[in-house]
Amino acid sequence: MSVSSPSDPESSLGGSPCARGRRAAEREDAEPDEEKICAVCGDRATGYHFHVMTCEGCKGFFRRSINKGVHFTCPFARSCPVTKAKRRQCQACRLQKCLDVGMRKDMIMSEEALRTRRALRRQRRLAREAVEQPGGLTAEQQELISILITAHKRNFDSSFSQFVHYRPAVRLYIHSPRPRSPPEPAGLSLSAVASPEPDCLPEDVLPDVFSMLPHFADLSTFMIQQVIKFAKEIPAFRSLPIDDQISLLKGATLEICQIQFNTVFNEETNAWECGQHCYTIQDGALAGFQQIYLEPLLKFHISLKKLRLHEAEYVLLQAILLFSPDHAGISQREFIDQLQEKVALTLKSYIDHQHPMPEGRFLYAKLLLLLTELQTLKVENTRQILHIQDLSTMTPLLSEIIS
Repeated sequence: MSVSSPSDPESSLGGSPCARGRRAAEREDAEPDEEKICAVCGDRATGYHFHVMTCEGCKGFFRRSINKGVHFTCPFARSCPVTKAKRRQCQACRLQKCLDVGMRKDMIMSEEALRTRRALRRQRRLAREAVEQPGGLTAEQQELISILITAHKRNFDSSFSQFVHYRPAVRLYIHSPRPRSPPEPAGLSLSAVASPEPDCLPEDVLPDVFSMLPHFADLSTFMIQQVIKFAKEIPAFRSLPIDDQISLLKGATLEICQIQFNTVFNEETNAWECGQHCYTIQDGALAGFQQIYLEPLLKFHISLKKLRLHEAEYVLLQAILLFSPDHAGISQREFIDQLQEKVALTLKSYIDHQHPMPEGRFLYAKLLLLLTELQTLKVENTRQILHIQDLSTMTPLLSEIIS
């Protein structure tokens, strides 16, 4: 959900007026047809980034390296060639080359500052759009919604009738070696929540943390496959280079799975009703996930379900997540950014048209806030997946997504 320009948005904020004037003069002096070359690797440059003419790849590499505070080590003599073909071979020499040609750390904005600036840009553009197109949806927006809904219906099985190849959902319990403790209040006991007959469990019985893990692995693979098929039905996605398609799917699939999963969430029972399968948040605990992730996840689903979204709004949210230009390894960043902007504008127009005041008041803003929460949840989800023993080997597709 970012709005960017061909030149780096961070660079335009970080430089002094003199520096900006000097860069403008340099651009004016350049020949109109002269090909701009990245000062780091020699690839085609897209503009001045962090004070230096670079390509999108080196711009992103420099920003990620500095923001993450990574310390790279060269296995050789710190003199590796940094070219378009070899720039990925030694990160230490590439970063040093970035610094040597003059790329400046102080011009890098934090991710939070970037999101804030892009959100402000989007708000201004939405305000202009509202003035230019009062009421209703354009033909292009209606076509976009139709494409997304068709892709969703063809590939998301809300009854989970196609979920047939899976290991059974086993909810096992073990006897606790610890002394008995006083009974917990109703609804707070982990074993009581997960058991079909909570009053029949002895006090010294606890859930077997990994009894649901094989089933969860199969469920994850099934849902990831649905997201991939959904994306491939969207013409704009298919038009992208294959590497960009992979990068977008790696970056957004886990979040899209949660949006799709919310469509089968029952806020009265706090359960996900998937045809013959029914899951509670405690099933996540039985698969090895920790409460630091599960509790905010349940809160997210309750909050999203309370908004009573239409099918069109659900699919537009999925498309906003899919077409995020912030994912690593993207070459067509500007084009993807424009796609996401188009989807976001369509969502805003749809809400304005379908949710009149006071029902629709702040609905768009609430959805953006929930998407931000979902990004935070994805980070914790990925961290826990990597620490659950055997999960990656059980579902290679999930392992590929989070790699």
